[in-house]
Amino acid sequence: MSVETVLGPIASSKLGKVLTHEHFSIKYDRFNIKAPEVVKSYLDQPISMGNLGFVRQYPYSCPYNVTFNDEDSNVAVMKDVSLFKQFGGGTIVENSCHGLHRDLKLLKKVSLETGVNVIVGTGFYVKYAQSDSTLKMKTEEIHDLIYQEINSGCVDDNTIKCGFIGEVGSSWPISDFEKRVIVATAQVQAALKCPVTFHPDRNPKAPFEIIRIFLEAGGKVDKTVMSHLDRTLHKNEDLLEFAGLKTYCQFDLFGNECSFYQLAPEQDMPSDGQRINKVMALIEEGRGDRILLSHDIHTKHRLVSFGGHGYAHILNNVVPKMKIRGISQEMIDNILMENPKRWLEMPN
Repeated sequence: MSVETVLGPIASSKLGKVLTHEHFSIKYDRFNIKAPEVVKSYLDQPISMGNLGFVRQYPYSCPYNVTFNDEDSNVAVMKDVSLFKQFGGGTIVENSCHGLHRDLKLLKKVSLETGVNVIVGTGFYVKYAQSDSTLKMKTEEIHDLIYQEINSGCVDDNTIKCGFIGEVGSSWPISDFEKRVIVATAQVQAALKCPVTFHPDRNPKAPFEIIRIFLEAGGKVDKTVMSHLDRTLHKNEDLLEFAGLKTYCQFDLFGNECSFYQLAPEQDMPSDGQRINKVMALIEEGRGDRILLSHDIHTKHRLVSFGGHGYAHILNNVVPKMKIRGISQEMIDNILMENPKRWLEMPN
């Protein structure tokens, strides 16, 4: 069984430890949120030791911080991926699909220079990230683009094939465009047996509704990931009910801890300790083979060069805590290596 990377197909046995939901470069204007007047002056400037504390609490109110496609962030990402390799990492799944302005040239450069396998996705992010012309695309047109990028090459660089569909985004309620993307995703997956990952809205009903539409269109849950469950399904009973659908359950905001969650102010951002609690709840229910972990880095302040935790945070800081909490090395290896491998591999 093989996996498609930006440098071509490799045997799935060569993936090593995998981060299943990261970004190297994105452009998404809706991340710019008005800053509280009392701290605004600290956020209207580049990141420094003098304002890092404010940026950590209001990351989406610092224009420099959310600019994640400039030369400063590119250099920092390169350094950070190198550190991930140094600390034992093997593969990063880059989730910047259409609407988030993926940078295939950067992804290829990072993989070549660091030795880390990089896997790029196709498909479409939420409706708010799309142009008017994209929002008018028919299901058949969406299907054909996704199929092409998995089967023969990307529209912006046909020397690179996508290794999965994602992150397929939806808002709440799910828009007509987003429903068409989910249906087209299911149709392509049914034909090519490829991996899929979904980005749900923060409403706890969203993951269930996405999977309902997906299944009705012919999608298969055994190759499907639901992202961001750590900020979506806060109650264990909801998480365990969703796990019964047998998708991969992804906790991908490790390292993201703040007192005020700007993207959903009515909700609390969980701590890494609380994320581990969710992981343990699934393990205790016999769902350890359906767990994936990542960081979803998409702002400068979470990179090491800007005072952040970096792509190696799970390896260096979370894994030791998991061991202290009693999670076995065998289970950790399953979560970081075997589960991603099983999700990502496709028939030769």
